[in-house]
Amino acid sequence: MIRFREIDRENLQQVIRLKVMEDQKSFVASNLFSIAEAKAEPECVPLAVFNDETAIGFVMYCLEPQQKEYWIYRVMIDEKYQSQGFGRRVMQILIYRIQQDLAYHKIYISFAPDNFRAKSLYESLGFKPDGRMIDGELIYLLTY
Repeated sequence: MIRFREIDRENLQQVIRLKVMEDQKSFVASNLFSIAEAKAEPECVPLAVFNDETAIGFVMYCLEPQQKEYWIYRVMIDEKYQSQGFGRRVMQILIYRIQQDLAYHKIYISFAPDNFRAKSLYESLGFKPDGRMIDGELIYLLTY
């Protein structure tokens, strides 16, 4: 069963060791960098992704209270667990988690234009292009 866990001293090393395939490294920051970023930006929520007792991925989302919107900053599934449906399930759980905050109704996500797997996944989950590009990444929006 897929679950999110806070990153702590028990699972930190497991999360840091997770990695994407070589040809995906330009698409996502390392988990170590993301954890450090979350420390400096307390509005970010970094979470380890576990399948039962095995660390399989990492996600991080942030609330932008001034704009009244959420941003999904990171979604990564370790190379050993890709193409098994985990990415879709993780996104579904993450979206559901964010939607529990009824004060906000927008979730943004960004990705490199040549990350066709991400584009396909996000579109299948209801994200739509919002017409912007920030730092070379396409911006997609899910409203609920």
